[in-house]
Amino acid sequence: MAIDVTEATFDRDVIELSKKTPVVVDFWAEWCGPCKALSPALEAAEASRGGRVLLAKVDVDSNQALSGRYGVQGIPAVKAFRDGKVAGEFVGALPPAEVEAFFDSLVPSKADELLAAGDELSLREAAELEPRRADIAVALGRARLERGAEDEALEAVESHAGDFAAEGIAARVRLTKAGIGTDAFAALDRRERDVALDGLLDELETVGGGSNGDAPEDARDLLRRAIVGILSEGDPADPAARDYRRKLSAALG
Repeated sequence: MAIDVTEATFDRDVIELSKKTPVVVDFWAEWCGPCKALSPALEAAEASRGGRVLLAKVDVDSNQALSGRYGVQGIPAVKAFRDGKVAGEFVGALPPAEVEAFFDSLVPSKADELLAAGDELSLREAAELEPRRADIAVALGRARLERGAEDEALEAVESHAGDFAAEGIAARVRLTKAGIGTDAFAALDRRERDVALDGLLDELETVGGGSNGDAPEDARDLLRRAIVGILSEGDPADPAARDYRRKLSAALG
């Protein structure tokens, strides 16, 4: 059941509550025909989600300050709140299917929940549900690397060309199979990122200088992909990351 919210209760029943559960607020009025047409779709969408999204209603005639606070100029105006802020909105009486899609956007998908769980079994199920998501594939690839299953890690990410992190994992597997960068990747597994990057840059100079005659022809490109993949997982504004990108450019020069 939707709760009626007023100016006095809005912060408690919407702002604070949305920090735990998304709250959809319907700005409406008794005289508004489209508002009455939209209400059943909003109520059905809330009811079908079993408390994962809550519905609140604000009578704009009785709560004009709230209407002004959120820039409501036409009704029905629907605004979704998450973490205390507006996370989505629409104006007008949308058809039920679009209302359902709006509610869906506010809650994690099953794949998101499995990704958050983080264990390999959950990640594998998430990848089966949404095979095009590179973030899931990368997490699965990392989990498989942790138990030394390199071929399975490669299988997880090899269809995600274009994603830096996925390409980095694929490059790592191919490099270690060629005996390149093993110490650097061991450092990465110990969360010693800078040690790993320095080691991979040293490998790049070695391969470039021709002192590793057993290296595969594409070793330099694989090392580049591995380094870029590691850097892609950090803050791009990090001064150290910028410094490593400059070093990589110079080494590839």
